[in-house]
Amino acid sequence: MVKLELGDKLILRKGHPCGTNLWLVERVGADVKLKCTGCGRMVIVERPQLLKRIKKVIR
Repeated sequence: MVKLELGDKLILRKGHPCGTNLWLVERVGADVKLKCTGCGRMVIVERPQLLKRIKKVIR
């Protein structure tokens, strides 16, 4: 199980349409709020879905 904290950077398996796959964790709970480091887009993803998509966590 991956422990997520505020400020962690995540590299996801599939890239964002803006061209980056690096995301910043903005909020942690049942859902996780992520901010794209390339374009600034915010998305909310359910934790089980996100855990499947994580490639690497950068603290």
